[in-house]
Amino acid sequence: MTYRLATYQSADGPRAAVIVGERVIDVAKATRVKADETVQGILDDWTKAKARLEAVSTRQGLRGQPLSKVKLLAPIPVPGAIYCAGSNYGDHAAEMARAKGLAPPADPHDLGLEPWHFIKSSRSVTGSNQSVKLPVASKKVDWEAELAVVIGRKARDVSQKDALKYVMGYMVGNDLSARDLSRRAAAQPGTLFATDWTSHKSFDGACPLGPWITLARDVKDPHDLAIELDINGVMKQNSNTRHMIFDIREQISFLSSRITLYPGDIIMTGTPDGVGNGRGEFLAAGDVVRVRIEGLGEIVNKMT
Repeated sequence: MTYRLATYQSADGPRAAVIVGERVIDVAKATRVKADETVQGILDDWTKAKARLEAVSTRQGLRGQPLSKVKLLAPIPVPGAIYCAGSNYGDHAAEMARAKGLAPPADPHDLGLEPWHFIKSSRSVTGSNQSVKLPVASKKVDWEAELAVVIGRKARDVSQKDALKYVMGYMVGNDLSARDLSRRAAAQPGTLFATDWTSHKSFDGACPLGPWITLARDVKDPHDLAIELDINGVMKQNSNTRHMIFDIREQISFLSSRITLYPGDIIMTGTPDGVGNGRGEFLAAGDVVRVRIEGLGEIVNKMT
């Protein structure tokens, strides 16, 4: 049975649920396993937990609640780590170069380069239909539609061949970025310590994720998914995950060669062209941002 894994707001606080069709079923109430109260608890023992979830999703008589009546939160409200691929679509790399008056960059593969990532604070996560307060210090908050990968098994020194075996599922993500906070004002450009990745990428609400986790088994090819973003109904990004420079296998293999990946860790895999910085447009209070990925649903966030 096809189901999605989510976190919903219950009377007792955030709890893990499976979504079967248009019904939301509380996992721990169905399994009577305390660890199943949270998505992180489920992922910490994913090998065994997925059998329990499969049983819940196929059990007769579990009515649950209508999805339309339930408030969904970020599927993993506070993940262990969020690794974000930088400049991982060729068209996006080109538009960012244009914004700086630079020539289009070469394919990193041709230069012998490997993937590179920055870390986004796990405390910056928010869910769909949650408002995001724009940081007072920034006037140039940008959008970035991204495919988010959820790790389901401890991974260290994983080969590219085996990398996708460690993926539990996928989500829709938005890597909100405060472009004007990416450089320290008093530091000379190009000098050491001139960049500020924390202010740039980790302000409160800077990482909308959701609306649920779609299991990897139910995604035929994560490298062939339409990805779109619109603001107030106007399309800004319209691409496909096939245009990644470093694919998911390469990213997992590289990251796991440097640091152990754990269940519940998230990899944001990069964004295509159409971000605001390339066209001199930025988010303002009242803007409604929608991100859609084929087969994975959509997330919606209003800027305040």
